[in-house]
Amino acid sequence: MIRLFQVYYPVRTLVLLGGELVLLFASFVIAAVIRLGADSELMLRYEGGLAKLLVIALIGILSAYYFDLYSPQNLPSKNETYFRLLMVFGTLSFLLSVAEYIIPGVSVGRGVFTLGMVLAVFSVLCWRALYVWLLTKPFLREQVYVLGSGVKAEKFVEAIRTRTDLGLDIVGWTGANNSLETYDNLTAGISNLIQKQIPRVVVAVTDRRGTLPVRELLELRLKGVLVEDSATLLEKITGKISIDDLRPSAMIFAEGFKLNEGILLGRRLVSILVSLAILLMLAPILPFVILAIKLTSPGPIFFSQIRVGRNGKNFRLYKFRTMRQDAEANTGAVWAQQNDPRITPVGRFLRKTRLDEIPQLWNVVRGDMGFVGPRPERPEFVQWLVEAIPYYHLRHIIRPGLTGWAQVKYQYGASLEETKEKLQYDLYYAKHMCLALDLLIIFETVKTVILRRGQ
Repeated sequence: MIRLFQVYYPVRTLVLLGGELVLLFASFVIAAVIRLGADSELMLRYEGGLAKLLVIALIGILSAYYFDLYSPQNLPSKNETYFRLLMVFGTLSFLLSVAEYIIPGVSVGRGVFTLGMVLAVFSVLCWRALYVWLLTKPFLREQVYVLGSGVKAEKFVEAIRTRTDLGLDIVGWTGANNSLETYDNLTAGISNLIQKQIPRVVVAVTDRRGTLPVRELLELRLKGVLVEDSATLLEKITGKISIDDLRPSAMIFAEGFKLNEGILLGRRLVSILVSLAILLMLAPILPFVILAIKLTSPGPIFFSQIRVGRNGKNFRLYKFRTMRQDAEANTGAVWAQQNDPRITPVGRFLRKTRLDEIPQLWNVVRGDMGFVGPRPERPEFVQWLVEAIPYYHLRHIIRPGLTGWAQVKYQYGASLEETKEKLQYDLYYAKHMCLALDLLIIFETVKTVILRRGQ
């Protein structure tokens, strides 16, 4: 796997993306040569044609990314892939038509673009089919043995088997025959590995004291076998830190959690600049949002609520009101649910488009929040969650955010189990927090808003 922006990506996914970029660019270049003949060299070399075609290819890749065409869940599905690819090319055609209307100079020629689109559709569909076929071939996949038989090992095996894009095949694990995690059983498994010459071993033993065959694992390592810890590998694969078997030493001695004042100050400045820029861009639509709220439901325009911020300090958070004025009159503090009946029709639209959160930009400017960080929770829930979920208090070591890693990677949390899941993403963000990861989260947030995945 390759780390970009503090996030790990399978090499195969980057090969897929790079291959499609080359095919898109080549398709339009070939189209220019076919349509323009001898004049193609003039257009490509002296009229900025190559740069224009590269921009078109990059826009196509960006559109594919926003349509989730590089998501591991969508790669095996042919019908879903073909539908999304058609959406990508439709979007690309629309964007370029608008660009040509506004700025005629960007045109590469109707004939060139049309033929290029035909070639691009055909080449990308063929490349996708070839890529999915290659994913299943044993010579391009790596064999893995999982050492362990408890819940930890089962969780790891399940995670690997659901991610074909990783190129890893579980060829054996201690728990396959319901073997217990004893020293003898683990040692027997390793003895078989030496004979089968399996190149990778993942240690997923629940309790290592007195059971882990350290000497045998060292022997494997010195013979060139890659030995990895399952928790570390799962963190790379899933983008979250599992807290089920997390020990304090794993965080004390691990790289990351760089919370020095220099990094925090840099993030603070970026948060203020981004928030002010968004406020200026959205200022023209604010009167329409206010008018829609006022005309469709009685009550105030703004909604405020006490939330828990950095170091457990409370602050007042502001949003546009999306629920009835008496939403919690009879129930007290409760989590919002999917399709919550308390949400007004206009409020539902505001939540889906995230327009209800515009007033929180003021909280960012004031310093109550950062632009990126864990979502702030209500004090009524925090006290309970700290007692119910291990390490929950650690999410308060940084400022809460308007958007965050958990928000772009997971669904809306409305239960104890879902909140626990989101905490694991928040801990990953706290560990790897940097400006590059913040920019990636902002980039992903745009996709979340466009696809209307919010609530």
